[in-house]
Amino acid sequence: MSENSKNSIVSAEQDIAFVRRRLKELIANPDIKKVFGEDFTQGLEKWQNVINKKCDEPFTLVVLGDFKRGKSTIINALLGKRLAPVNAAPETYTINEISYGEYSSVEAVLVNGTRVPLSFEQVAREKIEPLMNMLPCKIDHLDIKDNAPILRDLRIVDTPGLSDLDDLDKQVTEYLINADAIIYVASALLPLSESEQMFLISHVQPQRFGMLYVLVNMIDTLSDRKDVDKIMKRITEKSESVVPNAIVFGISGQDEYNRKCGLMRCEKEFTDFYENQFLNFEVSLRRDIIMQKDVIRTRRVVSILERMLEETSAKARMLSEMTALDNLRLEDIKRDFEEQCQTLSSALEAKKPVLHLSIVEMQQEAERWMYEFFAKLRESVLECRPSGNEENDIASEDVEKYFYSFLMDKVGEAYRKCIETHRDRINRLVDDMSDQLSRNLGIADLSAASKSTSIDKVMSDLKKKVTRKVMGVKLFGTSETFPPATMNSFKRILKRKKQTEIIDIALENYDDIRNKTVKDIKEAYEVIGQKAEQRLDSIYHTQAELGRDTLRQASDTVNSCDPATIDRAVSKIRTALKESDFVLEKYNHFADIPPVDYSAGTVQDSNRGS
Repeated sequence: MSENSKNSIVSAEQDIAFVRRRLKELIANPDIKKVFGEDFTQGLEKWQNVINKKCDEPFTLVVLGDFKRGKSTIINALLGKRLAPVNAAPETYTINEISYGEYSSVEAVLVNGTRVPLSFEQVAREKIEPLMNMLPCKIDHLDIKDNAPILRDLRIVDTPGLSDLDDLDKQVTEYLINADAIIYVASALLPLSESEQMFLISHVQPQRFGMLYVLVNMIDTLSDRKDVDKIMKRITEKSESVVPNAIVFGISGQDEYNRKCGLMRCEKEFTDFYENQFLNFEVSLRRDIIMQKDVIRTRRVVSILERMLEETSAKARMLSEMTALDNLRLEDIKRDFEEQCQTLSSALEAKKPVLHLSIVEMQQEAERWMYEFFAKLRESVLECRPSGNEENDIASEDVEKYFYSFLMDKVGEAYRKCIETHRDRINRLVDDMSDQLSRNLGIADLSAASKSTSIDKVMSDLKKKVTRKVMGVKLFGTSETFPPATMNSFKRILKRKKQTEIIDIALENYDDIRNKTVKDIKEAYEVIGQKAEQRLDSIYHTQAELGRDTLRQASDTVNSCDPATIDRAVSKIRTALKESDFVLEKYNHFADIPPVDYSAGTVQDSNRGS
């Protein structure tokens, strides 16, 4: 690291320490707690806990992805040994913290803080399930120690499959908030579903990670290099549209693990591709993450502090304006607010039929596309039947090998294309309606906020908080890589394909496949419609709830605090926030923390000798 970078980091650490001291002073101030209420100080304490963790815990690399994507296998490949438990079922999957220790060990850390020593044999799926039933309470995480060289520089967190268990999802979200860098594992067999993309948009993108690795695992299961290029192109395009700074590698975690451990490998004609991709990933991890970990850590802390100041300033400004009013005026505002809520509740209900009709029209359009698609596909299938001309006919072994996957791929792709085509239209429709409701609620970004009414100010200052809560309502998440009901028809073809001509069997089941796919489309759009309505409801109900809480707190403060106490509390917060904001302003989204200078040396790759 260059001398310039070191000096910048030292300077940034001093500024971070200054803001942390100011935050601690606000939490300890009795006037602030009395005037602004426990909710306000508890919010500050939550920010303090996040910042303390970020500053005091080791640099953390979190590995994310849906269930059965091979996350644990990739971690074991990185380490060159089997530490992370693999083949776990969703109900027995644990979060695994893997960090440096002189000797290998594993402990189950229970939710009550108790630590239970285990052997590595006990964390296998068949052993940990009965063990979990014997423990006095649930396992919070497994604490795994090892002396693998890479663990000297970072802690790796192996997470369970996203969306498998709600309570684990909450734990994963906590780890994500405190993460310094992210690896997201996708599957070459199931390229970035809508739910995976929504997770990246709603959970990863807002965290402002400087770098995100998307590892497309199981590349070795594809047939040939042409399929590999197709999948890599699709996932790269999707990743870049969701998280522009994502770096995509196509790998085989299992092959790399076997290579490093000297185990049997399944060689393919494109083995060099995924072996080199894993090498490139490791080099990038060392160069762009491990060697820059101090810079990344500083950036992440500054980013969190900026968000803390933004939220705290908005709430402090709103409460100070409310507490400046007398009881009579507050009662008037409460009355006006409730009347406005009633009016907007009616406006919201009036929008739902319009939204429903628009989505039904899109659904009907999608059904029409599917019928047209199946008509053309039938022609393609008929062309695959033998005509007696051996020169032009497809070889029977090729039909046997590729036709089934060809049929599945074409139908699955058409199914996805319908929903992907309408995705932006539905998002725009919901956003337009949400914006209109937001403006009516007074939470739009008003250029002349100083001239707006007190109600408008209450609402405008809460806009970002509402947005975060509403993001929890997923608009999509219904379209996986393949329509579910249609799979039953394909399974019937697969069972019979060894007994008779696969193309004839496909044609016999053709109408069934088409009808079930259209039925799946209809059900998917019905769910999308429900999600869209939920999102509109969230805009209104979240805003109304926050507005009422704010007015209630202001009323309690006016009734319980004397003007001098209110003035002291408001002055203290304003001063602390202004000073903190001034200190952090110079970073201007981290532009003043220069990147690490690598010109003095090169990254040595110590793991590729085997």
